[in-house]
Amino acid sequence: MLATLGMTVLVFTLVLLLGNVIKEVLQLVVRRQATIAVALHAILLLVPYVLAFSLPIGMLTAALLVFGRFSAEQELTAARASGISLISLVTPVLLLSVAVSGLCAWLNCDIAPASRMAYKELLYEAGVNHSANLLQSGESTPVGDNTIFVGKVHADGTNLDNVIVSKYDQNGQLEELRHGTTGIISSDPAHSQIVLNLENATSMRRYADGWKPFIGTDDATFTLKVEPQARKALPLPTSDMTFRQLLDKRDAIEREMAEPPPKDLIQAQLPDTLRKLKQMTKDEVTPVLVYLHQEAAFSFACIGFTLVGIPLGIRGHRRETSVGVATALLLMLIYYSFVVLGQAWSDHPERAPYLMVWLANFIFQAVGAVLLWRANKGV
Repeated sequence: MLATLGMTVLVFTLVLLLGNVIKEVLQLVVRRQATIAVALHAILLLVPYVLAFSLPIGMLTAALLVFGRFSAEQELTAARASGISLISLVTPVLLLSVAVSGLCAWLNCDIAPASRMAYKELLYEAGVNHSANLLQSGESTPVGDNTIFVGKVHADGTNLDNVIVSKYDQNGQLEELRHGTTGIISSDPAHSQIVLNLENATSMRRYADGWKPFIGTDDATFTLKVEPQARKALPLPTSDMTFRQLLDKRDAIEREMAEPPPKDLIQAQLPDTLRKLKQMTKDEVTPVLVYLHQEAAFSFACIGFTLVGIPLGIRGHRRETSVGVATALLLMLIYYSFVVLGQAWSDHPERAPYLMVWLANFIFQAVGAVLLWRANKGV
C-alpha cells in the first residue's frame, strides 16, 4: 500500500505540476522574463500546493489498485480461510489514511496557501502582471485612500460587475462613494499600474451640508499603482489565506457588520447607499466561510476515499491499473462537484454554501463504511 501510494502521488503530482508549469512558468522562460533558476524555484513552490490535491487522489487510487489485485488473485479468500477478517486486514490502511489526513490538514491550512502566495509573488516579480490578481469576487481591496469592492470578477479577469469604490479622508471618515454596475480593469505593465474604469457610475460626495451627487459623472477612471513592493502590501486573496488568516478575516468582517453605518449617511437619508454598504459586508463573509470550511473539510478526504476505495477495489476483482485510475478519477469528480457547488453559491449566504463542502465527506464516509461492512460480511 505504501509503495503504491508513493507511486500514485508522484504521478498525480507531476501531472498537476505540468499543467501549472505550461500555463504560467513556461511562458516566462520563453519570453526571457525568467531564468531557469527562477522557473525551478517557482516549480518547487508549487509542490506543497499540488500535494494537497495529489495526496487524497493518490490514497484513493492506491486503495483501488491494491485491494483490486488482492481480491483478483484470491488472496482475500485465502486470508478469510485462515480466519483473518477483512477488518483486521484493512485496519493498518485505515490508520494510514488518518495519518495522511493529518498531513493534508497541515498542507491545506498552512503550507499550501503560503507556498501558493509566494509562487504568485515570484511570478509577479518576474514580469507576470495579471490585473485579475488585484481584485477578487465578493471582496474589498484597499488601494491607497480607496477601498474597492467587486461583486463579481468574470472568468476573463477584466470585466467586473457591481463595483463600489469608497474613499476615506485622513480621519478615516467616508467622504466619497462611487458605484458602477459594470467595470473594466486592465494592466499597464510598462508603467507598473492598473487602470479601473467604472461604466454607468453614480457618485456621491460628502459636503458640509450633506451628501450630494457629482455633477455630470457618467463614468470614473482610476489609475492604481501596483509596484512589486506595493503588491506585497495588498491584502491576501481569500483563496490564498491560511486557516488562521481566514479566521482573523472572518472575525474582522463580523466586527465591521456589527458597527452602525456613518451618522452623516443616515442623516442624508440615502437608503440605497446604506443598503449597498450593508450588503457589501455581508457578501464578504460568506466566501471567507466557504474557504475556511473547505480547508478543514478537504483535510478529511483521505479517510472517506480509503473507506470507499477498499470495498470498491474488492468488488471490482481487477488487476488492471487503468480501471483503478479511471474509477479514482470518476470518484474525485463526484467529490469536487460538491466543492465547486459550494464555491458557486458563495454569493448566496441563505444557502449555507460552507456546509456543502462537508457534504461530500459525509457521503463518502457513510457509503464507504456501509460497503466495507458488507464486504466484511461477504455480502
